[in-house]
Amino acid sequence: MASVVLRDKKSTRNLWRESEFMNMRCFWVSFFLFCGLWVIGFCDQDGFLSISCGGTTTYTDSSNISWVPDGEYVSTGNISTSSSGDPIRVFPDIEGRKCYRIPVNNASSLILVRAQFLYKNYDGSGKPPAFSVSLGTAITSTINLTTNDPWTEEFLWPVNKDTLSFCLHAIPEGGSPVISSLEVRPLPQGAYAIGIGDFPNKSLRKSYRINCGFANGSLRYPVDPYDRIWDNDQNFMPLHLSTGFTIQRSLDLSSLREAPPAAVLQSARVLARRNVLTYNLPLDTLGDYSIFLYFAGILPVSPTFDVFINGDVVKSNYTVKISNVSALYITQKGIKSLNLTLKSITYYPQINAIEVYEIVDIPPEASSTTVSALQVIEQSTGLNLGWQDDPCSPSAWDHIGCEGSLVTSLDLSDINLRSISPTFGDLLDLKTLDLHNTSLTGEIQNLGSLQELEKLNLSFNELTSFGSDLDTLVGLRILDLQNNSLQGIVPDSLGELVDLHLLNLENNKLQGTLPESLNRETLEIRTSGNLCLSFSTMTCSGVSSNPSIETPQVTILPQKKHTGHDHIAIIAGATGGAILALLFFSIILFICIKKKRTEVTYTSRSTTEMRNWNAAKVFSYKEIKAATNKFKEVIGRGSFGSVYLGKLPDGKLVAVKVRFDKSQLGADSFINEVYILSQIRHQNLVCLEGFCHESQKQILVYEYLPGGLLADCLYGPISKKASLSWVRRLKIVIDAATGLDYLHNANEPRIIHRDVKCSNILLDEEMNAKVCDFGLSKQITQADATHVTTVVKGTAGYLDPEYYSTQQLTEKSDVYSFGVVLLEIMCGREPLSHSGTPDSFNLVLWAKPYLQAGAFEIVDESLMGTFDVESMRKAALIAVRSVERDASQRPTIAEVLAELKEAYSIQLSYLASHEHAN
Repeated sequence: MASVVLRDKKSTRNLWRESEFMNMRCFWVSFFLFCGLWVIGFCDQDGFLSISCGGTTTYTDSSNISWVPDGEYVSTGNISTSSSGDPIRVFPDIEGRKCYRIPVNNASSLILVRAQFLYKNYDGSGKPPAFSVSLGTAITSTINLTTNDPWTEEFLWPVNKDTLSFCLHAIPEGGSPVISSLEVRPLPQGAYAIGIGDFPNKSLRKSYRINCGFANGSLRYPVDPYDRIWDNDQNFMPLHLSTGFTIQRSLDLSSLREAPPAAVLQSARVLARRNVLTYNLPLDTLGDYSIFLYFAGILPVSPTFDVFINGDVVKSNYTVKISNVSALYITQKGIKSLNLTLKSITYYPQINAIEVYEIVDIPPEASSTTVSALQVIEQSTGLNLGWQDDPCSPSAWDHIGCEGSLVTSLDLSDINLRSISPTFGDLLDLKTLDLHNTSLTGEIQNLGSLQELEKLNLSFNELTSFGSDLDTLVGLRILDLQNNSLQGIVPDSLGELVDLHLLNLENNKLQGTLPESLNRETLEIRTSGNLCLSFSTMTCSGVSSNPSIETPQVTILPQKKHTGHDHIAIIAGATGGAILALLFFSIILFICIKKKRTEVTYTSRSTTEMRNWNAAKVFSYKEIKAATNKFKEVIGRGSFGSVYLGKLPDGKLVAVKVRFDKSQLGADSFINEVYILSQIRHQNLVCLEGFCHESQKQILVYEYLPGGLLADCLYGPISKKASLSWVRRLKIVIDAATGLDYLHNANEPRIIHRDVKCSNILLDEEMNAKVCDFGLSKQITQADATHVTTVVKGTAGYLDPEYYSTQQLTEKSDVYSFGVVLLEIMCGREPLSHSGTPDSFNLVLWAKPYLQAGAFEIVDESLMGTFDVESMRKAALIAVRSVERDASQRPTIAEVLAELKEAYSIQLSYLASHEHAN
């Protein structure tokens, strides 16, 4: 043991003699090293962006770094100058986000973002501000220029987009946020990955970066080609009884992914007379921290020591080998201060550099589908609502409420919307929607997909019809429809909303008996201000169904003392009242008889005209009731009404579509629809067997296909997805594309379907496919081939995104919807889904990049190992082209059909070759 001690002492004396010699030449070595690195760094500023906030000119600083004004990156705030003459940008408006949008290079997986905030009493008020800052979706820190002026913040940020938002946020009583500079620097590939934990939802905020043993100021670019600022550690010298130790020695830095500069590693703090070296580093906040310790063997000995963090051993017997470089990566959770201690085992402890970072969580982004939908809604308002970046983080947009990354409330009250566009149907997480006083007209529509909705306020508008979407809002608790122009009766389907506890129907034009299903203790119904609404059939039995005849109003007067004159007046009043009542009911009877005669005459004329087409059978309502066994078996429901299974006298099964009263067309429109349907005969289009237009009913009778809906085969309660092979799926979409091709190209007038989806593709017993529900489609004649409809008929998830900006549907809109169907049969999932991450909610946005890259791991699991790759690739590419946002980039349906037929042939050849091999 004694000999070991003597060898240690001798080695120490030699070490210090060598150090004296090395220190004499240290200056010149460092000078030439600095100059060499300066030349290298000057030529390598790729990816550097240095923004002078509030600056107006471009300039180059003493390190030959170019600075540019900030006008290109920010659109708000005022330019000012500090008392020291430095330009700054001030944000006096406390509302909304004040953001810089910084272009970043996706080739770099990690960037350094450094910002400096400067007050220097620029406004003469002597009141330095305090505010918070954010990067992306994360609030990263709070700036308090009362304690430090200037204040510098630095972050290591993982890149996942080509633009990064850096925002300043005012806080109550904090004053106006200010900023003086903003810098972006690319970092080495793979650097700091251990500190971030290889997760995309973490970033690092710099607490310390210490060039240990160096006391002559800070080092940065060009010494560090990545322009990290390495501070000297003279601030920690009172805690140490030694000086820094610098020796020039050749070092191989390739093993360190963080690539600290050689000039930093050439110096170290070494305690030659003590066996314990300690750094006490206070931290800003209680949190989780990543610690990077760098060691370089610049000494002629290899010291060994234990490493302690806050009294706990994190590394035992750590050895720094001669001429080698190494690093320790340590994560400490839930700490408020950092005590770093190196305790000697042999020789003396040394350390060359330290980096300490607070680990900052990055909140997940809202679904791209949600963001896109909200931005389209903003455009439709014609207002600048300031909806940029993420709607929920770092703080919610105006008019928006969030739970985590989910947009759960939207309040657009008092904004002139005019209609509820289909885009609202993409906001799948909404729980509260307030559209009161937004100039809405017509029927309530495009809300059927909002299954999470609990509160819906559509009051103070001009809505006239309930529509059918309310029926599906099963979670609805509050429905406010007061002060509209709703007419007719309250639909029975509202009684199916079992969670509803407030239904406000005040001040509309409703009448009749309320559905008995609404008569429950848990539901409050407000009905004042209507023609007559009651649960009693007697109360409203005398009220006319003709809204043009106003309901008699009753005025209750205060009671007076009866006199003889009063009795005479009462008798006269009673007599007059009886005469008026008789006259009133006579008028009603006359109007009803006249209306009935007109209706019968018109219906008879329409029916006679239809019979002359000799294409579809005209059924009486009595025949329809008999065929459907009094509408016993419902096989489908939609916005139009219900579909019933029927059986004709000859035994043929049919599907009978009965329109709701509120979805019925005018007589002329219905005649036109039947005429169109009766002319279309194609093996891939569902055939119209007949119709009924009497007793105020509009009924269409179609052929019945026992295979059901393609949607049910894919997602139904008893899914047949596993039995749908790739070749069978291709045959189904080829059939459907053939039907659409007939509508687009072989029929005159040409027809746009406008609602292509899996639930509008029916299958027969042999799995042949036919397209249905094109009865209300838009016709296009040669004369008006450029005309498009503005009446929306579409389904969320399938609707052409170009519609949101053009308000027009074209044949290419059908192609887009059919492209979504292709993605469904490939991936085996619905267009809109809450499973997985937010970015996978929308099938198109999720699947498109995979399929473009030929990555078929997203293909339906039941198809794996059964398809030819080239067949799948050909189908995938035509699907991707079909769902391009720009309609001009989409193929025609004829081109889609041709590609699918090729994919089908390839798959058949593949199957034949495998059968032959077996």
